[in-house]
Amino acid sequence: MADVYNEAILIEKAKSGDEASFELLIQNCKTKAYNTALRYLRDEEDAMDVLQESMIKVFRHLDKFKGDCKFDTWVYRIVVNTCHDFLRKNKHQRNNISIYRADEDGETIIDLPDTSPTPPEAFDAKLTATYVLSCLDKIPKDQKEIIILRDIQGFSYEEISQILECSMGTVKSRINRARQKLKHMILEQYDESCV
Repeated sequence: MADVYNEAILIEKAKSGDEASFELLIQNCKTKAYNTALRYLRDEEDAMDVLQESMIKVFRHLDKFKGDCKFDTWVYRIVVNTCHDFLRKNKHQRNNISIYRADEDGETIIDLPDTSPTPPEAFDAKLTATYVLSCLDKIPKDQKEIIILRDIQGFSYEEISQILECSMGTVKSRINRARQKLKHMILEQYDESCV
């Protein structure tokens, strides 16, 4: 209860223009907000740009926060909407993500996580993750965002309902449809690779 009280005080101070209070308010949700943007945009620089733009919007429109949901949920809603705006503006400039990049000497290298026991297993995991992310780009926007929010970012059904401003029933049905669509696409790819 003290946290809610402290948050309310910080919100009132931030609404009055106190930047230190604003920083304290967004401190706890900045990382999750960035990760949400990163999952949507799949580019670190774009995600950082969207995060900064979102934080500016949060600060400028703080007076519109009515307290009918948690503050961080309101912030995530702004981040999701800013991601949609960014994708709409840049849809013709988007490139496919590659697992390859050049090092300082201009040589092509592959980024592989060091958590796998062998390089081939790590490469397979990277290809699988890349494939799943590419499948996310092929499903409808409402299904993609629901997968990102629930299965990747771990938001609760209630939080997603508030972020997307829709009913819990809509959230559950979108999650079900999105998971079924992804499952079908992944199984289809698996069947093709086994032929």
